Amino acid sequence: MAQGFFISFEGIDGAGKSSHIAPLAAALQAQGHRVTVTREPGGTALAEKLRTLLLHDDMDALTEALLVFAARRDHLRCVIEPALARGEVVLCDRFTDATFAYQGAGRGFDPKVLSILEQLTQTGLAPEPDWMRNPDITVWFDLAPSVAAARLADARSPDRFEALDLDFFRRVAQGYAERASAAPQRFVRIDAAQEPHRVWQQLVGIFAQRGWLPEGSTAGAPQ
Repeated sequence: MAQGFFISFEGIDGAGKSSHIAPLAAALQAQGHRVTVTREPGGTALAEKLRTLLLHDDMDALTEALLVFAARRDHLRCVIEPALARGEVVLCDRFTDATFAYQGAGRGFDPKVLSILEQLTQTGLAPEPDWMRNPDITVWFDLAPSVAAARLADARSPDRFEALDLDFFRRVAQGYAERASAAPQRFVRIDAAQEPHRVWQQLVGIFAQRGWLPEGSTAGAPQ
């Protein structure tokens, strides 16, 4: 990749996306790519403080959305845009699609307002002042909410979002499906219900098609 490339990873809690990002970064680095791994909410000192508030303090959907987009703006300014300008591959655990899925579909917050916040937050950063920054590719880990809930039950103490009921995650999953349908040129779906090595094979296939990884690569694959 001669130019920087922005790849986001999306999916409901428990879908398994986070466990695949670090191995994928290592595989890309082994092929000579410079990689920045980051996450949302988070990625900067300020954004990580806002993440802590979002995950643990009670608030309404508008407050959530404002904090998420404030964290995103700082993240774009301080981490994502500089990395892309250096020609790096940015692997980001969640981005704006998560806001539309969680605060929009999950919380029932007005997507028109989210679109306004998206426009305000994600423009004026790239060389073209009116151009809105979005991922070049979004890898969507698609998993039934009931399966994700069973995985989370055995994982760790839930945060404020993970503790929400199954109906909430059904709405979030539907929100992701609608985002994917609206941007098929950007979204790539992963069947996250499969065994980890099968999920890895799907990921490798996506990146091999673009010439970024060797076909059938198993280096660093999650077990």
